[in-house]
Amino acid sequence: MNEEISQEFKEQISYRLDESLRMITISFDQLSEDDIWKRFNQSSNSIGNLILHLCGNITQYAIASLGGLEDERDRDAEFEAKEGFLKEELLLKLNKTVEQAKTILFDCTISELMRKREVQGFTFSGIGIMIHITEHLSYHTGQIAFWTKQLKNKDLGFYDGMDLNIKNKEN
Repeated sequence: MNEEISQEFKEQISYRLDESLRMITISFDQLSEDDIWKRFNQSSNSIGNLILHLCGNITQYAIASLGGLEDERDRDAEFEAKEGFLKEELLLKLNKTVEQAKTILFDCTISELMRKREVQGFTFSGIGIMIHITEHLSYHTGQIAFWTKQLKNKDLGFYDGMDLNIKNKEN
C-alpha cells in the first residue's frame, strides 16, 4: 500500500509541475526578448528574474537536497540579474531543472520521501520538499501569467477547447 501511495504522489507532483511548465511556455510564446527583463517598478521582479529564482529554488530544494548534492545557490543573484539569458535559454533552463527534479523524485524511496532534512533553514521531509517546489512553481507561474496579460492585454487561453463548467462525477 505504501508503494502505491508513493507512486501516486510522485505522479501527481509530476503532473502539477508539467502543468506549470505548460502555462509558462504559453506565456513565453506571447513575450518578446525585451518583455522578459522588464520590471514594473523597482520593487518588482522581471519574468527573467522569476525564472532564475525558480531554477535556484528547485535546485536547492529538490536537486541538491533530495539528490544529495552540494547546495551552491546564490539567491541574491537570481533577483539582481537584469539580462544575461535569452527567452529561449530561460525556458530551456527551467525545463531542464524541472526534469532533473522529477527524475530525482521518481528515484526516491519511501524512506527518502519520509526522511527529514534541513533546506534554507526549514526542516522538511522529501514529501514536504516536493510539495514546496510544486506550490512555489505554481505561485510564480501565476505571477508570470499575470505579468504577461498585463503586457499583452490578452487572454492566454490556458484551457482553450475545454469545458471547465462540467460538474464532478463519482467514479
